[in-house]
Amino acid sequence: MTPELIGPFRKSSYSGGQGDCVEVAVTVTGGRAVRDSKNPHGPLLHISPTGWHAFIGGVAGTAVPR
Repeated sequence: MTPELIGPFRKSSYSGGQGDCVEVAVTVTGGRAVRDSKNPHGPLLHISPTGWHAFIGGVAGTAVPR
């Protein structure tokens, strides 16, 4: 089952003009859908809200170790 997107896909303002990046959109469940910017009609990676918060925490260095 594919969660519905509630926002447009967006990419970081730090992304270069070559299109070598990923894009992220919010889903109805509060999670995120991630896609390759070079293939906007290709597969999506769906991440749950818990998984997204864990990912952001890991990137920010504030994730709680298990």
